[in-house]
Amino acid sequence: MPGNSGLELFKQIHNFYPDLPVLLLSVHSEERFAIRALKAGAYGYLNKASISDELIKAIRKIVTENRKYITPEVAEQLASQVDMDKEGALHEQLSDREFEVLCMIATGKEVNDIAEELSLSPQTIHTYRARIKEKINISSNVEMTRYAIENNLIE
Repeated sequence: MPGNSGLELFKQIHNFYPDLPVLLLSVHSEERFAIRALKAGAYGYLNKASISDELIKAIRKIVTENRKYITPEVAEQLASQVDMDKEGALHEQLSDREFEVLCMIATGKEVNDIAEELSLSPQTIHTYRARIKEKINISSNVEMTRYAIENNLIE
């Protein structure tokens, strides 16, 4: 989705309809995206690989019980994050867009490619990169990639 991630689109919708229970479906299997979605107000998060039975369970829980739904994998990640929150993971300070840019840079994408994919200017991506470096206390793209790998932000 050029210019907007699914999470950004959800946030825009959530601003207008804060009581609307939304279940997000994503191509991202990583639990860190689920955590960001739940923090943003989503009622549930599923990756497209787990759509079959999980989708039915999630819809039932959200619609009939008006409760949030997460997969067991996300529950495990949330439980382990409690310990991380005590230490304060540096990447949790990043905005959603900064986090997205961090992951893209860490996977080897060039600034111009990221800018095109996100419908932003290369200068804006450079600004995001500078903020990321400052917030997580690193000085190069190599360190950014290493940080992302060590913190399981990319595969």
